[in-house]
This record gives sequence, structure tokens and C-alpha cells, in this order.
Amino acid sequence: MTDNDRPDERFTLASERTFLAWMRSSLALLAGGIAMIHLVPEFSTGWVRTTLGLILIGLAAAAALVGMRRWSQVEKALRDGSPMPPPHELWLFAVTLTVVALGAALASLVAAL
Repeated sequence: MTDNDRPDERFTLASERTFLAWMRSSLALLAGGIAMIHLVPEFSTGWVRTTLGLILIGLAAAAALVGMRRWSQVEKALRDGSPMPPPHELWLFAVTLTVVALGAALASLVAAL
């Protein structure tokens, strides 16, 4: 690969920072899921708490996989000079997180009543 063919290092490093942000988000979701299951006994009922915790743990795994896939796609696009990948999985992930957050809010409201 010649210097003219290489992607600008700034773009590569920005892509890596974005990947690391996905990994931090994954770790935060994992910690939240484990905490929900083991450290929040007063939250709603047992099955709601366990379900919400397992969903958060699943989202943690999904965030790691989506981040890795996205990083790989962006790196390939940078190397080949092709267009950036569409954000389909980003939208799906954002909508899923929104639904989980609304479910947690509803469970909190029901538990408070």
C-alpha cells in the first residue's frame, strides 16, 4: 500500500475511538444488567428485575458485536475509498434501547404505585 492509497490516520484513529465508545457502552450495559439482577432487590418484582437485567446483558453483547462489525465496515470503506456503511444497525440499537428504557420506566412507575 502506497502513501497515496492509505487512509488518513486521523480517520483511522477516529474510527478506533468510536469502536472504544461502543465497548464502553457494552461494559456499562453489562454492569447495569448485573446490578439490576443482583443489587436492586426492591425494583419491581423478581421476574421484572431478572428480565430487565437479562435484556441489558443481551444488549451489552449486541453493543460489542455491533461496534466490532461497524468498525470493520468503516475500516474497509476507508481503505477502499468506498462510501461509509449505512447506519441501519445503529438505528435498530437506538430503538431497542429506547424500548428498554420505556419498559424500565413503566416498571418503576407500577412498582411505585
